[in-house]
Amino acid sequence: MLLAIDVGNTQTVIGLYDLEPDDAHNVEKRLADTHLLDHWRVSTNAERTADEHALVIQEFLGFHGFSFDDDIAGVALCSSVPRVTGALRRMSERYFGMQAVVVEPGIRTGLPILYDNPKEVGADRIADAVAAFDLYGGPIIVVDFGTATTFEAISARGEYLGGAIFPGIDISLDALFARAAALRRVELVEPRRAIGRSTTESMQSGIIFGYTSLVDGMVRRIEDELGEKAHVVSTGGLSGLITPLSSTITHHEPWLTLHGLRLIYEKNQ
Repeated sequence: MLLAIDVGNTQTVIGLYDLEPDDAHNVEKRLADTHLLDHWRVSTNAERTADEHALVIQEFLGFHGFSFDDDIAGVALCSSVPRVTGALRRMSERYFGMQAVVVEPGIRTGLPILYDNPKEVGADRIADAVAAFDLYGGPIIVVDFGTATTFEAISARGEYLGGAIFPGIDISLDALFARAAALRRVELVEPRRAIGRSTTESMQSGIIFGYTSLVDGMVRRIEDELGEKAHVVSTGGLSGLITPLSSTITHHEPWLTLHGLRLIYEKNQ
């Protein structure tokens, strides 16, 4: 089995994949993520050592009857936190006796990157793009709701064209609460109306409907530059909240990055 690990600035997502070969013609099977056996989400902690990472993963595997020592045949990793990247490399070498496949310059992705400096593109953004193009073809736009909200544009020929980055929902809220003493944290749920009739409703409207409008407006701008309509796929921790309200998002794939890691792992064997 394959451990696919997506390390974000705030959270780390771990997926366990069966390495049985895909049926390349069975799109529904791939879309259903039938090979994703289980997944876990933990807080990203740059202070954890390689041994501590191994302990966390061992516990998750043991909960579901998988063997830490016998069942893992590979590790694929993308990371936004260099200290965690190093610790997970050491964990893979010490506990699994293998080098992790890390999404970084020089790795084979099958995705031409047309950024001015391809080394600047985040590893998670590359994994998202690889997965989205595999599942839906192009042109396609990926919206990833993480610590930052990112947009990726992939052409009909499978080229990574670039995208946009702006502060994520949680970061925006943290800034608001830090600067506005009279405002307090609110539950992130869909508001009943756009015109809030209390401070809580007004904040929920601004956060949820405001971010949805931002996403839809940005997608339309990107499509104008592409010169054609595109598939639009959402992913990331808060994507399930925004996706049902969006008029432009056509697909929701919570584990898109993990799927991309699995594909990149297979391309490098």
